[in-house]
Amino acid sequence: MKNILIPTDFSENSWNAIEYALNFFEQHSCNFYLLHVNTISSLITNDVGYAPTQDIIEETLVKPSKVQLKKVLKRISTLPLKANHRFFTLTDYNFFIESIRKHVGEKNIDLIVIGTKGATGLKKLIIGSNAASVITRVQCTTLVVPENATFVKPKEIAFPTDFSTFYSSGLLNPVLRILDLIKASIRVLHINKRDYKLNDDQQRNKAYLEDFFSHHNHSFHFLTNKDIEAAIQCFVESRDIDLIVMVAKNLNYFQRILFHPLVEEITYHTDIPFLVLHE
Repeated sequence: MKNILIPTDFSENSWNAIEYALNFFEQHSCNFYLLHVNTISSLITNDVGYAPTQDIIEETLVKPSKVQLKKVLKRISTLPLKANHRFFTLTDYNFFIESIRKHVGEKNIDLIVIGTKGATGLKKLIIGSNAASVITRVQCTTLVVPENATFVKPKEIAFPTDFSTFYSSGLLNPVLRILDLIKASIRVLHINKRDYKLNDDQQRNKAYLEDFFSHHNHSFHFLTNKDIEAAIQCFVESRDIDLIVMVAKNLNYFQRILFHPLVEEITYHTDIPFLVLHE
């Protein structure tokens, strides 16, 4: 039984993440925990020394949240339900990340699924602040579902890496489980600003990945491009990529791909889900 935590703010982006998760794990036995966090800042006032009582918190935040969560469950009930899916609702009054961490530990969460909508304006950030905080500050594998993502059974998964970091089997095992679950192919992608040969460490890490994925449909791809984001955009379009896997500790690629301000023509971040792995 897989335990999945889905934070929700009751937006359509959050609903999109719920739908995506239900479809992704259609054939898998899952406990889905729907969590709404009422942040502590919600009741902060300018009054020095003001601290809301438990009754105020309950009436102002917790009870309305429970009503909204019931509406989410009712909406879920209109979907084709699976006997192997169970749903639980959680409401909390806390700092957002502290609440996520608490429930990850208490509920033995295997995966967080979170919806996101990037910032607007001339410079778009790939993901919103809550999703960014989760994938950088919570040690749990996280599936980030962007605003325009619609579920299709993933057939092609991209795994960008610079081969500079060794990935343990424990870190990569969630990828194998997904490959087994959905029978997808994984495409390991290396992008460099100039044509050069891999050093000895990179060669060893590449050989390890070749061995690790040897029992699954996989391939390695090498692109030369000064712009990593543009190269990924090209690869996503040319290979019809359905999911991008990232490793949080590989800071070079991770930060460039997930947190770099983007121009309008880079669209993979609004359409393609990201699976972010943690040790």
